[in-house]
Amino acid sequence: MMPLSLLSIASEVFPLVKTGGLADVAGALPAALAAEGVQVLTFIPGYPAVLSAVGEAAIVAEYPALMGGAAVVRRAHAYGLDLLVLDAPHLFARDGNPYLGPDGKDWPDNALRFGAFSRVAADLAGGRRGNLAVDVVQAHDWQAALTGAYLHYDPPERRPAVVTTIHNLAFQGIFPAYLLGPLGLPADAFSVDALEYYGSISFLKAGVVFADRITTVSPSYAAEIMTPEGGMGFEGLLAGRSSDVSGILNGIDPDIWDPARDPHLAVPYSAADLAMRAGNKRALQSDLGLDPVPNAFLIGSVGRLTEQKGMDMLAAVLPNLIARGAQLALLGSGDLLLEKAFGALADHYPGRVGARIGYDESLAHRIEAGCDAFVMPSRFEPCGLTQMYALRYGAVPIVSRVGGLADTVIDANPYALEQGVATGFQFAAGSQGALAGALERAMSLHAEEPENWAQLQRNGMATDSSWSVAAKQYANLFRALVAKRA
Repeated sequence: MMPLSLLSIASEVFPLVKTGGLADVAGALPAALAAEGVQVLTFIPGYPAVLSAVGEAAIVAEYPALMGGAAVVRRAHAYGLDLLVLDAPHLFARDGNPYLGPDGKDWPDNALRFGAFSRVAADLAGGRRGNLAVDVVQAHDWQAALTGAYLHYDPPERRPAVVTTIHNLAFQGIFPAYLLGPLGLPADAFSVDALEYYGSISFLKAGVVFADRITTVSPSYAAEIMTPEGGMGFEGLLAGRSSDVSGILNGIDPDIWDPARDPHLAVPYSAADLAMRAGNKRALQSDLGLDPVPNAFLIGSVGRLTEQKGMDMLAAVLPNLIARGAQLALLGSGDLLLEKAFGALADHYPGRVGARIGYDESLAHRIEAGCDAFVMPSRFEPCGLTQMYALRYGAVPIVSRVGGLADTVIDANPYALEQGVATGFQFAAGSQGALAGALERAMSLHAEEPENWAQLQRNGMATDSSWSVAAKQYANLFRALVAKRA
């Protein structure tokens, strides 16, 4: 097995800092890649939480002037990760969300913040700084996507292969064109063949144009982003490079998400003793002020309260479900109107709807372990991780037929039930009626066919969603790129 070195460039990495699934991927993939002979260095901005975790780590590169201030790169080890940290106080010494100010809006200098991040990533990857030249760089999302542009316009003696990974095409890093100069990019980068995007510049477009390969986080999403319906303006660009686009399904960390050893749960359990889940259902009902009804159909939901996630549709169909005896355990935050809508539902249906606005990692685990079914009505979903957590925890997923949801859940249609392979329920994305129908199908199976319901749970818990499968695919892709360039 040929050893390889990889610089993973990510704006968030669990458990150092997290706003979404990108952090989970960037935090878990390095260990799985190590088992495939890929040595991973993870490059992350020096937010306060990150610097607190790494302390006064060794300085490997210095920048007296980087986009408006002095900066250094520190090398450290934390949480099993080999880290490079961009310590640039003028850019990253800000508490709270990595991308948003206290007013909930994007930081006005985000282009310079993540432009600087990408500039330094290119220096490190190409061996110009830190004596750390690598074989491959993996740039995650728009925040890291300018790395390929810097390597193109200012190529090092030994340019690494560049892989851009798109976790969510909706976030394209679009900024005014006048920022090209402050970003240190030449005027000819403002071209339809480079960064220009409808009169502005797009970091993510640079990531697509200047990458050797483009990956995204599920096979179905890779196909969807090359269509007018799913391409969000990038479909032509991506379809033109279709032979360079791969969909590699994300995994989950089976050590963190293990119901038999999860410290957050009231009662540990496994597929061999599913009856023990009842203790977690009772505890969850108690935690969220739900009526302690053992056979109530308890639906769980964890995630962002946005229209993309289809949460407006869930709010609309909920009253009919409650009238039939269902309960909802919800954890999330997002659009203010949806936060208020679920708060109002909790007030209107005490004992039936428990809504916690915000995020709580422990409660997220307890919802997966305590609910009967887990709903994800996303209008689009590049991969999704929470449905994989649900499978692992025996919470039957009810998901829209898009992206990674379609790739990870097998619908409980009559044939799949007869063959014993079903793991959940799928429905047509964006349809409130289809969501209601899937929830009713699930509710009926839960009430009337407990044996089939238990089979769905066992099938889901037997699914291998570990990172080892994805790591093999990534390692093969990286090796093929390096061999091609040799």
